[in-house]
Amino acid sequence: MSWIEAARERVGHERLRELVTGLVAIPSPTGDEGPLAEHAASELAKGGLRAGTLPLDDRQSSAWARLPGASAGRDLMLYAPIDTLTTGRSEDDIPWIGPVLRPDMRPDPVVRGHYVVGLGAGNPKGHAACVMAAAEAIAAAGVPLAGDLLVGLGAGGMPTNALRLDGDARRHTGQGVGCSFLLEQGLWADHAVIAKPGWTVSHEEVGLAWFEVTVHGTHTYVGSRHRLPYRNPIALAGEVVAGLEAWFGEYAVRHTSGTVAPQGVVSAIEGGWMRMAAVTPAACRFRCDLRLPPDLPPTAARREFGAAIEKIAAAAGAEITWEMVLAIPGTRTDPSDAVVSAAVAAFEEAEGRPHEPVTGNSGATDANILRSRGIPAVRIGMPKARTADLGADPASDFQMGMNTVDLREMERLTRLLIRVAIDVIGVRDAR
Repeated sequence: MSWIEAARERVGHERLRELVTGLVAIPSPTGDEGPLAEHAASELAKGGLRAGTLPLDDRQSSAWARLPGASAGRDLMLYAPIDTLTTGRSEDDIPWIGPVLRPDMRPDPVVRGHYVVGLGAGNPKGHAACVMAAAEAIAAAGVPLAGDLLVGLGAGGMPTNALRLDGDARRHTGQGVGCSFLLEQGLWADHAVIAKPGWTVSHEEVGLAWFEVTVHGTHTYVGSRHRLPYRNPIALAGEVVAGLEAWFGEYAVRHTSGTVAPQGVVSAIEGGWMRMAAVTPAACRFRCDLRLPPDLPPTAARREFGAAIEKIAAAAGAEITWEMVLAIPGTRTDPSDAVVSAAVAAFEEAEGRPHEPVTGNSGATDANILRSRGIPAVRIGMPKARTADLGADPASDFQMGMNTVDLREMERLTRLLIRVAIDVIGVRDAR
């Protein structure tokens, strides 16, 4: 504990503010994290760690760092993604994010008392800053680690495919691509802690499967609707979507267990020509995200979805085709693993009470990538910032919660990460 406290003494609001505003100020939409990775690696190197970047291509990079210890202990990775879910550019985000691009939706950090507001300030950049600060503090304190402390700041951590902007031919830029490549290139550890939102210790989480459904109909003209066969796939798709939205609730109840309650949503739909409202298309397609509990393989989820969508289509009289277009299984770490035990102990020290897991979770992170590669991982993060203090409605404003971080919570999480890291890695015997 003396080494833990020595490292904690190096943690302060000024440095945390400097780190998070520096990260927010550099745009990093999925696929374009290169400049931010360079900045993060530079900061980690100045903090006394051996650091660098790992490019996936000329635009996308992850950052990494290592604080070497002795060979007697276990190696631990502190991990966080660094890409933002939206781009911060009006031409990309509006109107789907809302009618205007508010200040918090832009990569322009603003300090408001204890809060920092700006694109990704809470998720993921505030958490990445805590990972960086924890590693810096351990290095500055000269903790004689028994094993190596690693830092992974992964590109492509958001649940998105390539943006396909500016003639971009890349397709594989999200869904944990940076985390996976870091592991492939040797940034390997015995255990990992991923910093993502939620003031709790999570040893399991959902995976996800994406499905694309095409509803078929008849291409015709409004002037001939009453004279020719009329089968509008857009109208039929509406019935199929409504049926799926109801089925998602049944699915969630059936698969809720442990700490997870996997949900589903219909997320995007397209059909027809916006320039030509006089005709109907021959097809309308939509995509949906179905979350997977750790014990449900994607193939089993595919069969469940298939049975449901076929029944819904039959009831609507719709002709459909569908396929699963993405799958990442849910994962679980043994609750008795050393990294889980250390995280729970650190949480209980911080809270002064026994840890009670938060249940009903449906969020997926790169912890699934880590665990699927055989690295026991635990997730710890900050509670959602009290955005009501800033005039937002915390019950409905999803984006403001993503884009706001509380420096007080950053300090608490950083102190927790320090303890977990030192507890898991261990300290060399000074004799």
